[in-house]
Amino acid sequence: MGEEKNFMYSVDWFADLEILRYDVPGFDSLSISRKALVYYLSQAALEGRDILFDQNGKYNLRIRRLLEAVYLHFNGERDTDEFRAFEVYLKRVWFANGIYHHYSCDKFTPEFSQNFLENALKDLDVSFLPLRKNETADEMIAELFPVIFDASLYPKRVNQTDGEDLVQTSAANYYDGVTQKEAEAFYAAMKNADDPEPVMYGLNSRLVKESGVVREQIWKIDGMYSAAIEKIVYWLDKAEAVAENEQQRNVIRLLMAYYKSGDLKIFDEYSIAWLKDTSSFVDFVNGFIETYGDPLGMKASWESIVNFKDVKATVRTETISRHAQWFEDNSPVDKRFKKETVKGVSAKVITAAMLGGDLYPSTAIGINLPNSNWIRSMHGSKSVTIGNLTDAYNKASKGNGFREEFVYGEEEKELLEKYADLTGVLHTDLHECLGHGSGKLLQGTDPDALKAYGATIEEARADLFGLYYLADNKMVDLGLLPDKEAYKAEYYTYMMNGLLTQLVRIEPGCAIEEAHMHNRQLIARWCLAQGQYDHIVELVKRDGKTFVRINDYARLQLLFGRLLAEIQRIKSEGDFEAARSMVEQYAVNVDPVLHAEILERYRKLHIAPYKGFVNPVYTPETDASGNITDVRISYEEGYVEQMLRYSRDYSNL
Repeated sequence: MGEEKNFMYSVDWFADLEILRYDVPGFDSLSISRKALVYYLSQAALEGRDILFDQNGKYNLRIRRLLEAVYLHFNGERDTDEFRAFEVYLKRVWFANGIYHHYSCDKFTPEFSQNFLENALKDLDVSFLPLRKNETADEMIAELFPVIFDASLYPKRVNQTDGEDLVQTSAANYYDGVTQKEAEAFYAAMKNADDPEPVMYGLNSRLVKESGVVREQIWKIDGMYSAAIEKIVYWLDKAEAVAENEQQRNVIRLLMAYYKSGDLKIFDEYSIAWLKDTSSFVDFVNGFIETYGDPLGMKASWESIVNFKDVKATVRTETISRHAQWFEDNSPVDKRFKKETVKGVSAKVITAAMLGGDLYPSTAIGINLPNSNWIRSMHGSKSVTIGNLTDAYNKASKGNGFREEFVYGEEEKELLEKYADLTGVLHTDLHECLGHGSGKLLQGTDPDALKAYGATIEEARADLFGLYYLADNKMVDLGLLPDKEAYKAEYYTYMMNGLLTQLVRIEPGCAIEEAHMHNRQLIARWCLAQGQYDHIVELVKRDGKTFVRINDYARLQLLFGRLLAEIQRIKSEGDFEAARSMVEQYAVNVDPVLHAEILERYRKLHIAPYKGFVNPVYTPETDASGNITDVRISYEEGYVEQMLRYSRDYSNL
C-alpha cells in the first residue's frame, strides 16, 4: 500500500485534532521471522492501553467505557447537535487517553448537556454499563457525572503552578492521599548520595497513604496493573521465541523479569542490554518510560513503539554518532560539565510499525533512552529519529497556508522551502542522538534535584545542543547539510514557533505548562530578551500582524551557545533555584494580546494544531500447527473503528 500514489494520510478531523495514517515502507520485504517478531511485539504494545488511561486519572477507564456504551447502543436520533458534540467528546477522550487534553492537561468541557447523557443512559440496558459489583446505575452516575461536568472538580491532570502543592492539585493517578512534601520526603529517604548506580526511585509505582502509612503500589505481575502486564508478558514471551539473536532474546527476557518482579535494578539491567543491542534490525520500546505526566517528574507513563531500521536514512545519524566525542569536546559549556569520554552513543532512523500507550495516537518523532543519568554516563544511550512519522507530518502539512501567514518575508519562505524538511530532521537527530546524552552531573548531584523543572531544563538542554551545532561548519564538512545557509531554516522555524505559533496550542487566558512548550518558549524568549538591543532577533509588525525577524543568524548561534552553557550548569549542579527562575521568567507566561492575534490568524487557516495517528492492522497467517507463515498489513481501518476495536480486544483492567 505504501508504494501507491493515492496513499491517504488524513483520516479524521475534530476539535483541535487531525488524525493521520502512517505508511510502513519495507514491511512487506521483511523475512517471515521478522514479520512475526513485529506482530508479537505489536500485540504487546496494545495490551497496555488501559494502564495509561488509568495513570492519566482514576476515573478515566470507567468514563471511557460509559461513553462507549452510549455510543454503541444509543437508541435516539444521532443526527443532532448534542449527539455530534457527544461523539467529538468521546473522540477526544480516546485521543488523550482520558478526559484531560493530551498537551495542555486541562479537563475537557463537554459541549453536550448533562440531561442528554442522563436520557441516553435511561434507555440503555444496564448490562452495557461499567458498573461495579452491586452498584446501581444511579450510584455510577452520582460518582462520574460531577467528574465529567463540573469544571472545578479535578480540573487539571498535571499542575505545574509554582507555589502550589503539585501532587494534590494534579488529577494524574500517581498519588493518593499524600502531599507533595510527603512524596518528596518518602523518596528522599530512599536515596543514598554515595550510590554510583541509583535506580530511578518511584518510576513504576503509585504512592498511597493508607492508615497514616505512605507506601508504594508496584506496577508488576501480581501487583497493580497485573492483568494488563500479564498479557504484555504473554506476547513478549512469543517475541522471544522469534528474536533475531541472543542479545535481543536477553533484552526481552530481562524486560519480562522486570515486569514479573517490579525490581528497578532489573530494569536498569534491561536498559543497559537494550541500549547495547545495536545489531538487531527490529527493535522496540515497552514499559514505564517517560515522567512528563507526573507533576514531580518521577513516575513514568506506560508506552510502546515497535520499529525497524531505515538503513538508507540511518547513514545520517550514524555519521553524527561517530563524531560524538568531537561534539562533546567542542561544546560551549564549562569543561567541568563535559564528559571526558563519550560512551555507547548509537543512533538510527527507524520506521515505526506500531504505536502504543503514551506514544499513541499522539507521538514523538525522536527518542533517546534510557533516561537514567548514571547509565547514560557509564554505558551511553540509544537514539532514534522516526522517519516515516516525520514524513507523514510533512506530507500532511504541504500547501496548508501556514508559511504564507506566519513567515516574515520571501527570503525566509525560500529558506524554509529549500531546507526546512532536512534541517528539521537534523535538529531532531542532534537533539536525540547527542543532546540528551551530552554533559554530566557533578559528583553528588541528585538526578531529581530540579524537581518539577527537570523535564523543561532537560528538553532545553537537548534542543540548544542541536541548535548550536546546526550552524557549525562541521555539519557541512560531514555532508549533513548542503551548504552554510541551510541551518538558517531551522533557526527561523524554531524562533517563530517558540515566540509565536506554538501559542495556538494554548487556550485564551492560560499559561504554558507542558515541558516541551516551556522549553521552546524559554529558549526563544531568552534569546529575544538578550538580543533585543542589538536587534539580533526581534518581533516586528507589518499590516497589523506580528512576525519574527532574524537579523543576525551568526550571533543568534552565539546566544544559543551562551544559554546552553547556563542550562548545562543548572543541570550539572542541580541548581533548583536557577532552574525555577529561568522557567518562571521566560517559559510560563503568555502575552494575551499577542496570543489573541495568533489564535485569530491561525483560525482562518482551518488547520488542526495537533496531529496523531491510527495504526496499521497486522493480520497473521498460520499453518496447521499455528506457526506464522506470513503477516499481512492493512491501512484501511478508521479512527473510530480502531478505538472501538482496541477497547473491545485490549481492555485488560
